[in-house]
Amino acid sequence: MMVPCVNIIMMFVWAFSKSEKKSKSNFFKVELIVMGVLLAIYLIMLIVIIGAGVGLASALR
Repeated sequence: MMVPCVNIIMMFVWAFSKSEKKSKSNFFKVELIVMGVLLAIYLIMLIVIIGAGVGLASALR
């Protein structure tokens, strides 16, 4: 899981492979969901912070 890009690909392979154990498959499905939720939270925070900066910059003019 330490190799960039390969880790995400392998997570999808292990999550949706029919030959993997059910517990391993479920673990990586949950891991992908958690990564998606965290990415969404980070993007929302980034948009709010950028919006606040733009609003502050226009208020100072």
